[in-house]
Amino acid sequence: MKSRTIPVIVGMLFLAALSPAHAAVDEAAAQALAKKEDCFKCHAIDKTKKGPSYKKIAAKYKEKKLTEKEAIKQMTTGPKVKLEDGTEEDHKIIENKDPKVLSNLAQWILSR
Repeated sequence: MKSRTIPVIVGMLFLAALSPAHAAVDEAAAQALAKKEDCFKCHAIDKTKKGPSYKKIAAKYKEKKLTEKEAIKQMTTGPKVKLEDGTEEDHKIIENKDPKVLSNLAQWILSR
């Protein structure tokens, strides 16, 4: 019996190592939430509006080695942000508090 268990366990571990650590980003859900929360009022995917593009945000997070957790904090706590014109204002707070939904949105933004 033990001789069968080891290959099964090894196979399961091998498959677990091949699977991605995070579930795939649900782009449609992320974009729908961004639209619902009015994020596109200040941000666009690839062009600067009142705030930086999502591509610019993703590049900044990558360069500074910032995490998804920090992106979620930015979206849920309303810190002061510097706008493209040099002025400052409080960042809008996202109303949705579901950790999975927020994680999906942050991953979508950071994957741009």
